[in-house]
Formats: sequence, C-alpha cells, structure tokens
Amino acid sequence: MARGVQVVTAAETEMAKPEVRVLRDVDKMGGFGKGLSVIEAFGQGRDRLTIAEVARLSGLDRASARRCLLTLVERRYATTDDRYFELTPRILKLGQSYLAASLPRLIRPALDALADRLRESCSAAVLDGTEVVYIARSSHHHIMGTGLHPGSRLPAYCTSLGRVLLAALPSDQAKEIIDASDRQKLTDKTLTTTKALLAELNRIRGQGFSFVDQEVAPNSRSVAVPIRNFDGKTVAAVTVGLHVSRSSEQRIESEILPALYDLQGQLAEILP
Repeated sequence: MARGVQVVTAAETEMAKPEVRVLRDVDKMGGFGKGLSVIEAFGQGRDRLTIAEVARLSGLDRASARRCLLTLVERRYATTDDRYFELTPRILKLGQSYLAASLPRLIRPALDALADRLRESCSAAVLDGTEVVYIARSSHHHIMGTGLHPGSRLPAYCTSLGRVLLAALPSDQAKEIIDASDRQKLTDKTLTTTKALLAELNRIRGQGFSFVDQEVAPNSRSVAVPIRNFDGKTVAAVTVGLHVSRSSEQRIESEILPALYDLQGQLAEILP
C-alpha cells in the first residue's frame, strides 16, 4: 500500500456525512431557493442556457426560471443575448470565501514556481466587466507593480491579462466590452480605438498570447497567456511583468513564453 494513503470504510464515510437539517416550510425562503437552483443549473459543460433548459435543470416552471434569470441579469450576475443566458465573473462574489480556497489556491503554487523560474513578478486574474481582477500574485519585488495584490483591478483594454481574456470571448461580446470601456491614453503607445483593439485581439487569438509594450506605464512590458480548465474553457489569465531592460525579444521567445506555456499546460490538467 502506498505510504500516506488513508483507507476510509463505507461506514466511516457515512458517519462523516454532515447532518442535514429539515426545515419547516415557515422557515424557508422559496424565492431564494429558486434563485440558487437556477445558479446551480450552470454546471460543467453548461455555460450557456436558455430559459427552457434552466427550467428543466432546476426543476422550476418556465415563469419562475425566467424571473430568476432576469433578476441575475439586472444585478449583473448574468448576461443574455435574449435567447441564451450566461453567468458573469461577478457571480464569484457570492462565493468569495470559497474562491479564496479554490481557483487561486490551485493556481498559486504554479504561479510561485513561475516567478522563481523567471525571477520576475507574475499575476493571475479573471475578467469582470471592463476590468481584470487579480486573484493571485507572486512578486519578486521589482519596482513595477508593487502596489498590485489579489483584489486589485486594472482596465482590460490596455493590459495583457485583459486582452488575453477578451480574446477568449466571441468577437461581438469583446467589442461590447471595449465600447463600454473608459479608454484613456495612459502613454503615447496606448491603443484606444475600437478598430485597433479588435485587430490586436485577432492577433492574440492567432498567436496564443498577448504582449503589451509600455501601454500602461513607461518602461513596463508584460506577456500573458490564457489559463484553461480541463474542458478547454478559459477561466483566468497569467501574466509576467517586465521592465524594458529585462524583456528583449530573444528572452521573451526563448524563456518567458516557454515558461508560460508550461504553466498553462500544468493548470489545464487540474482546473475544474
């Protein structure tokens, strides 16, 4: 028997199950329960659903499912194209405590290893509306980005993290986010027009990574790749922040990108 493997009997498993308390009807909030059922309908492989599909998966009637979905859209926990509904990253706020122990927990060891390998600061983020939200960071104390930490937000349109995540979306959805963004020219190199940004997203889709050269701040560069789960869905992005003096084209091609692709492959095997 492999050392460190603990055998648990069926009886012990049964004893370990938490006791389920049966509530009286007067103690239940029916509408809240229906809303949770609708959220739970969006499971693995079911990221876009119609009202009829949500009703079937949640066990609700169509009218109840529709009201719950429209409420989620109104509160920006979901989006719709008038046929399909999809949850947004804002839904993570409902499980922030769990998130602190799940996606960042799974990404953090690989991120730390990447930072140690490259001796550079590395970050992971998810998309929330027109911004990226940092969920993990491993810093090597270079001057750049010292104020960033989990929970920090940056515009998506001008950051390598944001562009990678936008490039993973359907083109029309990415365009809507770009159009809704406050596209300020942070440096003389910052792309701000919709045409230029959409062209850049097409380039990223083709090459598989984003490279941002001094568009956020002078002398700062960054390279980012999408992070996908084992279903192939982009769930986050990881970036390496670089000073211009440490980011030659040769180093990016021979060291930075191979390291990022290694991390990408590792996480694709473990992320749900």
